Amino acid sequence: MLQAINLHKKYKTKEVVRQVNMQLEAGESVGLLGPNGAGKSTTISMLSSLIVPTSGEVLWQGKSINKNPNDLRRALGVVPQEIALYPELSAKENLYFFGRVYGLKGQLLAERTEEVLQKIGLIDRKNDTVKTFSGGMKRRLNIGAALLHKPSILIMDEPTVGIDPQSRAYILDTVRQLVMDGMTLLYTSHYMEEVELLCDKIYIMDQGEIIAQGSKEELKSLVSDNQTIELKAHLLPAEFEDSLKKQFPTASVRKEEELLLISLPKNEEPLATIFALAAVHEITITSAVVKIPTLEDVFLYLTGRALRD
Repeated sequence: MLQAINLHKKYKTKEVVRQVNMQLEAGESVGLLGPNGAGKSTTISMLSSLIVPTSGEVLWQGKSINKNPNDLRRALGVVPQEIALYPELSAKENLYFFGRVYGLKGQLLAERTEEVLQKIGLIDRKNDTVKTFSGGMKRRLNIGAALLHKPSILIMDEPTVGIDPQSRAYILDTVRQLVMDGMTLLYTSHYMEEVELLCDKIYIMDQGEIIAQGSKEELKSLVSDNQTIELKAHLLPAEFEDSLKKQFPTASVRKEEELLLISLPKNEEPLATIFALAAVHEITITSAVVKIPTLEDVFLYLTGRALRD
């Protein structure tokens, strides 16, 4: 559907994006995860035909957009990182403006505007000027503008930056519903939990390059196929550790200060057995925390630093 082939972007002597290859199929929700400055915005600007790559090309439905991007632009909705609205106009007037840019007019424009205002939860504020809106409301209207022409693919660049938690949750719920309705989505963020919530396939980008790609589970398996259970109890005798090792022969069992750490494959569900063994040894477990690798762990594993460093 949409494909990037060896995309490279250079400004004077600075390489911003290097040899990026990506692919989105119809109905996929794809995440582009990376820290600020990784090259995500430049990459999606090339994918959406807003800037021309130094080398490489973008294919839409198998055809290069380098010389003729119009077919892609008609099918594409873009939610930019920077809010692109007219503050002196009302929400409705803003949507009318952007709808006309997409070629909508008359009754169809009026109907689509009402539908979008309902979808983004601003129908009651449609006649209020944008300058009176909170940051979260502006973000929602920004999304609405990209949905007016019913795009088949939506590209969102950091759509929750700088907003309150309630507005962020509302936007994520809206995007998740779009995905459930079959929207093809490319979602960029440096918030690991957003990409993990919304996306089936994930590309991890750092310093202008794609450093890993795959499903959530495939990426997490780069770190480990295991889960770690952290047990805390008033007493953790050696006999209990021995019983655990016998019960879970493939597990790693070790003690660190007041914690007993049990590492074993993610497909096992050991908690019931662990608590039963604790009861046999008359041990009262005060806490049991199950930890599995996260995308943050993957990024740390690949780069040696945290995602938001």
